[in-house]
Amino acid sequence: MAKFRYSLQSILDIKLKMETQAKQAFAAAKSALDDEEDALRQLFERKRGYEEKAKALLSGSLNVREIEDNKNALLVLDGYIAEQKQRVALAEKRLEQARMELTEVMMERKTHETLREQAFQAFLQEENKAESKTVDELVSYTYGQKRQVKK
Repeated sequence: MAKFRYSLQSILDIKLKMETQAKQAFAAAKSALDDEEDALRQLFERKRGYEEKAKALLSGSLNVREIEDNKNALLVLDGYIAEQKQRVALAEKRLEQARMELTEVMMERKTHETLREQAFQAFLQEENKAESKTVDELVSYTYGQKRQVKK
């Protein structure tokens, strides 16, 4: 039996490598998004702490300087939060881009694997035809030999 050789195997190998790279890029983008979201969460926690401190400052004896400092800290923190939200949005866009690229590369790889499978099925059919032809020739030869012996 002949050995199956897919003529586009090198392209399929390249597509597999590209898919691996796209998966790594997607994982890196996901990690970056997680980091940005974590930083945003920490900023919100800090803000909550300042807000609780503001309530405490307003409930006890009033220290105008501390209240003003806390108010300014909240304003600065709001700016940081807005900036971090932009970073999160940018990381989400990058993640979506990586997802689209990964999807495209996976579809290309699957297409080439389907083509390879079709080529393999065609190869098997040709092998079966050749085997049937060989068996038919052998049967014909054997039958012809038996007829000559009977004469």
